[in-house]
Amino acid sequence: MPFPFWGESQEGQSMLKEAVEQLDRASGLLGLDPNLADRLRYPKRALVVTVPVRMDDGRVVSYTGYRVHHNVTLGPGKGGIRYAPTVSLEETTALAMWMTWKCALMNIPFGGAKGGVCCDTLKMSRKEIQALTRRYTSEIVMLIGPEKDIPAPDMYTNEQTMSWIMDTYSMQLGYSVPGVVTGKPLSVGGSLGRREATGLGLCNLVFAALRRLGLDPEKTTAVVQGFGNVGSVAAQELWKRKVRVIAVSDVQGGAYNPDGIDVDAMIRHAAEGGKVSGFPGVTPVSNRELLEIPCDILAPAATAGQITKENAGRIRCRILAEGANGPTTLEADEILQGKGVFIIPDVLGNAGGVTASYFEWVQDTQKFFWDLPEVQRQLSRIMLRAFDEVLALSGEKKVSHRMAALMIGISRVSAAMRFRGLYP
Repeated sequence: MPFPFWGESQEGQSMLKEAVEQLDRASGLLGLDPNLADRLRYPKRALVVTVPVRMDDGRVVSYTGYRVHHNVTLGPGKGGIRYAPTVSLEETTALAMWMTWKCALMNIPFGGAKGGVCCDTLKMSRKEIQALTRRYTSEIVMLIGPEKDIPAPDMYTNEQTMSWIMDTYSMQLGYSVPGVVTGKPLSVGGSLGRREATGLGLCNLVFAALRRLGLDPEKTTAVVQGFGNVGSVAAQELWKRKVRVIAVSDVQGGAYNPDGIDVDAMIRHAAEGGKVSGFPGVTPVSNRELLEIPCDILAPAATAGQITKENAGRIRCRILAEGANGPTTLEADEILQGKGVFIIPDVLGNAGGVTASYFEWVQDTQKFFWDLPEVQRQLSRIMLRAFDEVLALSGEKKVSHRMAALMIGISRVSAAMRFRGLYP
């Protein structure tokens, strides 16, 4: 298999280029000191590791893993771990940079980090995935810890993955350390409300946007791209609040019904191994076609680079609520703004996950756990405060919501860097 190092991942290169261009534009609007702006263009540290795994058939396969700390000025690194064939150093660096701005925008004391392994877990057994996880953890163990870097689930990882990481780290120290990761099961120090926090947080912002626009939720329609943890929760929450969800999709394709989809039934269908496009009573559509379905709310909650200058002109929605990281390019952003689309950018829209992860870390640290209403109350409070700040700055500076969100995050990080100074 090719070694996905610098320059070999086209998708990752595009993501990193987009992240750096966003930084450069926001830095220009802020009038940021060029020395600080230049420092923020690069990660603080990046670790590339080999992860050898003995497969069930006796072969030893060497996978490539990464852990990147973009900036840890505000606190320990925070960011997910993904297992996917697309994982590369470029992709991981871009995601770590976005995590830096996301944490600062939410005003929580974390820096930006990200990690992952270039692999295809859909072709691996549970035993092989556990071996991969434990070996990867042992290779990055010098970087992680409750006060250094706290991983979380991401694409193709889950609470079981986090449990294996937590156990491997704890075995190294000789005692249990729940706070080394978030997104864990409740039985090993997880938090109520963590799993659904990203989708729920996105929906809270969608309803805040509907109020701003004077739209009645019961008279609106929604399309959700991606039916994983974020997309399925978002679709379910919209449906429960009387929004008519007319289309959803997974990696294999989408399902469309203008009269609305019973999202609870769709979730059960998917849990039983059914394809979204095979759900009874729907018209199969491709992921590309799904994005262009007329609707009030479009929530891309799958992967990066879905809305570009090529298809932005055909997007017909009132609100674009980004559940994925980097689903819309800057060129597409300008086209959508020209059409009057209300954009909830990714660093704001999908920040519910890291915010709830912060709650989990706090609970693990204090050994005091909250009930679900408290988790959801605090999640709503923090995200709606950030939403109001973004809209206020956008109106004041006459910039897009995306630039306003980035400007707030970057300004908070750069202010802390100025106070801390340059060592030595």
